[in-house]
Amino acid sequence: MLKISRKRRRQWIGLSVGFFITSICYVVLSHPANEDYLSKGPLNTGHEELQCSSCHTSAKGNVFQQLQANVMHTVGLRRTEANFGTENVDTQKCLACHDRENDRHPLHRFEEPRFAEARQELGVTQCESCHQEHNGVRITQTNLGYCQSCHEDTEMKNDPLEISHKELIAKKNWNTCLQCHDFHGNHIYEASATLKDTIPIAEIKAYFEGEDSPYADIKKYYATTEEEFLAEAEE
Repeated sequence: MLKISRKRRRQWIGLSVGFFITSICYVVLSHPANEDYLSKGPLNTGHEELQCSSCHTSAKGNVFQQLQANVMHTVGLRRTEANFGTENVDTQKCLACHDRENDRHPLHRFEEPRFAEARQELGVTQCESCHQEHNGVRITQTNLGYCQSCHEDTEMKNDPLEISHKELIAKKNWNTCLQCHDFHGNHIYEASATLKDTIPIAEIKAYFEGEDSPYADIKKYYATTEEEFLAEAEE
């Protein structure tokens, strides 16, 4: 009969107890009911009522499969990484609620080759380039003169302003663009014909920080609500 020393027996007991405790912790902690999110900052304007899980949806597979996929990627046996825990919150996730046909500056326009230099200058390739979440504001792109990157050659035949756009561009008055033009073109309003009647810069900045829109109360398009989004996801 094979005799096992006390030291070896204690080692096996320790390993068995450790494996048992680890298995219990894994089962308990990986259960969806035990998930908890710690926000790194307040949700941006318009997102205050959203649940964390609306954007941070669970990644495909279980924890073991996610770990296995990433280990395989590390050693070169898999082309792409796997999301761990939750899916990456990218532009496609934003468009699930915010996609619309009337957008004057849709994502695909930024991706056009002719705007490569402007993209490099502004760093705009994702929604979060201008709308970084968890900052408690509406827009985190604070440079009000960003229109110059693409519109330096803008000219209008029948210019509606008493000061032509060509003259404003020559004087580099790029801050005035947003006093008339809603960037995504989603508000229903009539632009002013004189600069003195345009929206003050202070109101534009306040709008960026989360205040009501100075352009108009009526929009052409409203983002999908969380209830609508969840209902569509279940279909």
